This record gives sequence, structure tokens and C-alpha cells, in this order.
Amino acid sequence: MQDIPTHLNAIALVIFFGVIFGVYISYFIIGKSLKKKSPNIYMGVLILVLALIMFEGWLNYTGYIFQALVLTNFSEPLNFVIAPLIYLFMTAQLGDKRSAKDAMHFIPFVLWLGYCMFFFAMPDTFKYNDNIRVMQLDILEFSNGEPYTGDPLGIRNFVNLATIMHILVYIAIVTRRLIIAAQKNGETIFNTSNKTLKSLRNSFYHFLVITVILIVVKINFESDVGDYLIFLYISFMIFLTSYQIMNTSTYYSEASSFLEGPVLKYKKSSLEEEGKDIILDAITKVLKNEKYFLSSTASLSGLAKAINESPHHVSQVINEKLNQSFFEMLASYRVEESKIILKSAIGKKLTIEEVAERVGYNSKSAFNTAFKKLNSQTPSAFRDS
Repeated sequence: MQDIPTHLNAIALVIFFGVIFGVYISYFIIGKSLKKKSPNIYMGVLILVLALIMFEGWLNYTGYIFQALVLTNFSEPLNFVIAPLIYLFMTAQLGDKRSAKDAMHFIPFVLWLGYCMFFFAMPDTFKYNDNIRVMQLDILEFSNGEPYTGDPLGIRNFVNLATIMHILVYIAIVTRRLIIAAQKNGETIFNTSNKTLKSLRNSFYHFLVITVILIVVKINFESDVGDYLIFLYISFMIFLTSYQIMNTSTYYSEASSFLEGPVLKYKKSSLEEEGKDIILDAITKVLKNEKYFLSSTASLSGLAKAINESPHHVSQVINEKLNQSFFEMLASYRVEESKIILKSAIGKKLTIEEVAERVGYNSKSAFNTAFKKLNSQTPSAFRDS
């Protein structure tokens, strides 16, 4: 087999960093969502899937696939995972309950994965020749006289068409679901005041754009030659998602030292497990019995003073025992309290600003952000549900 030269340019670098960012942020989204049982887990898995598909695309675009032939078409079955994940993410955000039947959405993925095993089992020489044909390289194929075939039914050439049809079906389903959700509020999906619907609608627009680019690319380019255009758009969406996550992080509300690592943070602490349990019990009593969190001036140092402990030890216990930061813990208590108020008779008469003030927030926007993060819907939507 002939050595194929590799090449890197600006497009390859953008896609490569898109892959790195995608894997990185998906790790945190999935981890946090599993602990809190948040529907954001579907978004985390979706970003990871897109990153894996982009990685194979990057290998093809740069020519590095010829140095890792075993990875040829490894992500192809994942094409049938994208639309179901978007559907599950959006409907979960709208309050639809999940069930075991949701697994049926991934039947096309499982079927195509099984069929692709014929291709995956082929020798490297077969995959080498396949890549030359797909990438339309002016290079002689390797001839070994063996009648290999990774497509016994002759249907792999229709995978792009099947992917597009699969996505279009889910576009129709999701569109209908969004329209119904808007109609329940007496609005239209194009003119809604519901923040959850606005967010989902805007996310859906990007899904439509990716679909349009996919269709245009497959019409104008043979095989997978133009796929880099799709990956460029997805890369920019991953960059924007990363920016949004960092911009809304509670990290900026805490006093953190430069490059402070979570593993080393309490390495020299003298606090024993028994002491941690005592401090955690004291924290819980102050928060539940005295409702310290209702104070708009609540702080880590104030909480520590209330239980006669050092702020460092209190922070350590919250981080290690609750797997939260002080501000995340504070938000969880405030949001739970606000849910009680919102469902009460008097809460239905209060404005959202007034509810926010009652649970310790100084601004409506901070309250909305915290509430939506923990409940996947705004306080107004929760009260109306």
C-alpha cells in the first residue's frame, strides 16, 4: 500500500479544536446531568456523538485515516443517533416523561451498527481502497485479488439518503411537538414569551441549518468530500456552547485561586471523616431549621460563623460530602423553597421578582438562571404547569 501524504490547514485546525472542545464539555455535561438526573444528559451525549463523527471526518480530511485504517467509517452508525437525541432532549425539556420505550428510537442505529460489522471485519487493504474511492484520490488502489465485500446487500451507498430521511422524520415530529407546546400557552412557536420554548426553538433552528447544509453538501459533492462544511458549522456551535457554559458558570461567584485543582484543594486538611459528618449535620440544621439561605447576604464565611467552624472546613465538607460548591448548595435550597412558594395560594399572586427576593435572590435573572438549571424550566413555567 502506498503512503498517503497528510495535510493540515486552517479548516483542519478548526475541526480538530471542535472535536477537543466537544469531548471536553460533554464530559462535564454528562457527569453533572447523571448526578442531578437532568435532561441535559441528552445534550451531553449528543455533543459527544457529534465530536466522534467530526473526528472521523477530520481523519478523512487530513489523510490521517490511512494511518488508522481500523477507524474507517467507525462513526457511520452514529448518524442515526443524532436526531433521536435531539428529540429526547427537547421533549424532556418540555416536561415529557421518559420510559423504556425511548430505546426504540435507537433501533435504526443498532441495525446499522450490526450491518456495519461486515465492513469493520474487512482487512486493511479493503479499507485502504475504500478510502481512496470515497476521498476521490488520484492514487492506484491496492490489488490483492481477493473478492472482499463489506456490503453483502449492496445498501451502503444509500446511507446518506437514509440519514437525511431519518433526520427529516424527526424534524417533523419535533416541529409538531414544539407547536403543540406553544399552543398550550396560547402562543405560536415564532412568537412566544416562554423562555424554555424560545431556547428550544433557537436550538431547533441550528438543527435545521445543519440539515440544510447536509442536504446541500450531499447534492453537490460525491461521497464524503464536502463533509468538512458540516463539521465547520458544528465546530462553531460547539465553541458557542462552550462559551455559554463558561459564561453562566458559578465559578465567577466564588473566591478561587489561580489554577486551583479540586484534587489538591484539601490535600493537607486535618479534618477526619467523623468531623466532616458533624459539620455536615450542623450545616443541614442551619439551612433547614434556621433557613440561613433566605438571606440575600448569605455567604460561606457567614455560614461558617453560624456553626463555629472555619470557612475552609465548611467548604471542604460541602464539596466532598455534597459534591457541590457553596453557591450550588445555596441555589438548591433556594430553588426548593421557591417551588413551595410558587405552588402556594399566595405564591400564585406574587410576581417572580417578589418570589426571588423571598428566597434570597437580588435579581430576577439570577433566580431564573438557577431555577431553570435545576428544574429545566423557568419559575413561571413551573407555576403554570
